[in-house]
Amino acid sequence: MSFLPATPSDLEAAGLSPGDLDAIIVTGDAYVDHSSFGVALIGRILEAAGYRVGIIARPDPDDVEAFRLLGRPRLAFLVSSGAVDSMVSSYTANRKPRSGDDYAPGGDPSLCLRSDGSIGKGKLGRPNARPERAVIAYSGMCRQAYKGPALVLGGLEASLRRLSHYDYWSDKVRRSILLDAKADILVYGMGEIQILEIMARLAAARGDSGFSGAADLRGAPGLPDLGGIRGTARAAKDPSGALLLPSFEEISSSDEASRRRYAESFAIQHANTDPHSGKRLAEPCAGRFVIQEPPAFPLDSGALDRIYALPYERKPHPMYSAWKGVPALSEVKFSLLSSRGCFGACSFCALAFHQGRIVSSRSRKAILEEARLLSGLEDFKGYIHDVGGPTANFRGPACAKMARSGACTDRRCLSPSPCPNLEPDHTDYLALLRELRELPGVKKVFVRSGLRYDYAMLDKDGRFLEELVEHHISGQLKVAPEHVSDKVLALMGKPPRASYEAFAAKYALLNRKLSLKQYLVPYFISAHPGSGLAEAVELAEYLRDYGFVPDQVQDFYPTPGTLATAMWHSGVDPLSGKPVYSAKGARERALQRALLHYKAPGNADMVREALVLAGRTDLIGSGPLCLVPAAGQSGGRRESPHSRRKGGH
Repeated sequence: MSFLPATPSDLEAAGLSPGDLDAIIVTGDAYVDHSSFGVALIGRILEAAGYRVGIIARPDPDDVEAFRLLGRPRLAFLVSSGAVDSMVSSYTANRKPRSGDDYAPGGDPSLCLRSDGSIGKGKLGRPNARPERAVIAYSGMCRQAYKGPALVLGGLEASLRRLSHYDYWSDKVRRSILLDAKADILVYGMGEIQILEIMARLAAARGDSGFSGAADLRGAPGLPDLGGIRGTARAAKDPSGALLLPSFEEISSSDEASRRRYAESFAIQHANTDPHSGKRLAEPCAGRFVIQEPPAFPLDSGALDRIYALPYERKPHPMYSAWKGVPALSEVKFSLLSSRGCFGACSFCALAFHQGRIVSSRSRKAILEEARLLSGLEDFKGYIHDVGGPTANFRGPACAKMARSGACTDRRCLSPSPCPNLEPDHTDYLALLRELRELPGVKKVFVRSGLRYDYAMLDKDGRFLEELVEHHISGQLKVAPEHVSDKVLALMGKPPRASYEAFAAKYALLNRKLSLKQYLVPYFISAHPGSGLAEAVELAEYLRDYGFVPDQVQDFYPTPGTLATAMWHSGVDPLSGKPVYSAKGARERALQRALLHYKAPGNADMVREALVLAGRTDLIGSGPLCLVPAAGQSGGRRESPHSRRKGGH
């Protein structure tokens, strides 16, 4: 095995010269050759199909020579911002610059690949070498570096910005990233099927002799027709029989009518995210149309098995050895991906727009083979850190109808109440965990990726939860109730508060039964659409009553491709048309966050301010139910009868 060429010396070692590569992948992440990193996965798939592929990882965005390190690709530049949206990578939910980057060498965001092939600070010495709106920035540099190769966009940033989208950082609606990047085609979703079809068409049109010699093949006969490929978007002069969306011009103004049209557009997109029922969509923009083809069908078990069995090195490229690798790998190196897709359909999650709601899984045999491979690695200590996917305990479609003809367009599987057709079943996942526990050299198998507790509670068998508690928890189980207000939970697409409380009671009961001392750590979101100060106070009172001090708190982050972001921008729920309140001001967001940490002395003034504004001055003082003392008073509230140790529930 060897790494895909990422430096001139790699080319030489492979017996290749600059210009010999069929495709060059440009990414904002450091190059880690592991199947959890999309760039490595796409690269290995293309390599297995016979293409010569190189990777320009985290290039200096200010030096075009860094984009010429591997020469001119014969067929295409494939451009991605990396594993996360570049704006999310660069800024917190409160628009503050981040100080680190787990996908950079040693976590240092200032480091990049320079034009001499070394790693260091770039030409302009940026504190963050991953540029803002990296897909657009990298695309421009690729075009500047070489005229002729096709320009293909992919990855999460491109996928979720494929049509007009609200951009939190500029506080406006931006048009499709395809147009801003001046790309030939955009791949959305997971991309394996699409990229093979695109490359096959490019190769067939241009043949083995390379390019035609034209200065720029965009729109010229040398560039083949790339239309009709599921899971892609492209620009066109006519809508080609597609379902017409409101135009960019109609939805991009700041007035209420425009925001409502934005919500209407999102609702149409949301209803067309399933490959079985999704239609071709067309969005007018400045006299052209962005055509979105229907989603690609998810890969079946056999295809997933083959992809994850490709010859990954499972480590960062040696060029990062001076920085002790890339931090993001530590989270996944000894983990096993079990499934893709999620029918949970949480409003704040973009999975429905990216992976889709149909869950597909790798076979148990293939996962066990990978576990045996992990157990043979030099630094394996006997612990498999995780077995899961977007939701750990989803191993297949939610029901027979989803397996046969796709997800319903008019309802969710679990919220606001479980669908009568839902078939909760942990049999296959439980069998997988049992087999993994029995492997030689494996001491412990943990489940750390998201667990849908309401789905687990619906399984009347009960064995899964008991074995989870007995064998697969590392001291604490993290789950995501997200809030306690049923009003907010309904907008989130989460189950009611009673569902979480029932699970917490069951978890505590199982720990007592097994004589274990393991904690339940809930994750909460502050200032989600629908949450005003009254709902934030309700959450604070819940924390008071259970004596819980939350570590896992996230301010709501409006990111492209989520239903919650559409609510945030438009002021309505796109699925119902009903108004939704959002705390948009920095001060109210800070007040809601302070309420979740009401015990922190530094938050006392903000907590008092929030309680006054919420009309809850009864919670200010020294009484047993008070959240904060009056100004000038000391604390001293008694413990609630429900109190537990931190994380104890």
